[in-house]
Amino acid sequence: MHNKMKNGTIITIQNLIKRFPIGGGEFTALNGINLSFEKGEFSGIVGPSGSGKTTMLNIMGSLDTPTEGETEVLGTTSSEMTPRSAAFLRKKHIGFIFQTYNLMPVYTVFENVEFPLLLLKMPSSERRKAVLEALEWVGLTDKIKSRPPQLSGGESQRVAIARAMVKKPDLVLADEPTANLDAKNSHHILQTMEKLNKDLKTTFIFATHDDKVIKYLNRIISLEDGKVVSDESIKK
Repeated sequence: MHNKMKNGTIITIQNLIKRFPIGGGEFTALNGINLSFEKGEFSGIVGPSGSGKTTMLNIMGSLDTPTEGETEVLGTTSSEMTPRSAAFLRKKHIGFIFQTYNLMPVYTVFENVEFPLLLLKMPSSERRKAVLEALEWVGLTDKIKSRPPQLSGGESQRVAIARAMVKKPDLVLADEPTANLDAKNSHHILQTMEKLNKDLKTTFIFATHDDKVIKYLNRIISLEDGKVVSDESIKK
């Protein structure tokens, strides 16, 4: 699957247009996007609400498909993708972090983080080792038996990061991951992600309009009304 990836490019987007039916007409959320992302980037798609950031993340994560144009993500093109191959791509290679955490309240922290590995049918001893490692990355080993209602917002988001990272995905897509957090928790979360990006070479792509997140990025792609208005690399 990965043999098609040229020279470390893991995402290629060509002439991407995405329209949604609205009332009796159509709304163009993305309008002629051309972009590519390299392995190991720590990038962000920034712009005001309604600029198309989340739509773009959903298409890169194979949760949605282009109306026109083509995307290639980790060697799979959108035109070849079936619901089944999209599900496999997400299950094996992509981690998602949402602003609402999306944790399962009846499960413990351990079980929430373990969930993606059950889908991969990993043996239980390997699962346990991977879950403990992921919880160590985010500094939550002491909360292993807690359930989400007992956690603070910052802790819940750290569990969500551990769940996204537990399978060591090639790509993590984070949609406004600091939206519900104060400054201290936001920085803790971003430093954790930055370290995972460096240590595991995981590619992180954020959709955000939070200045706290933007300060950490190595590349900032600005969207306005569904178009890329700037794309700059930041030398750290």
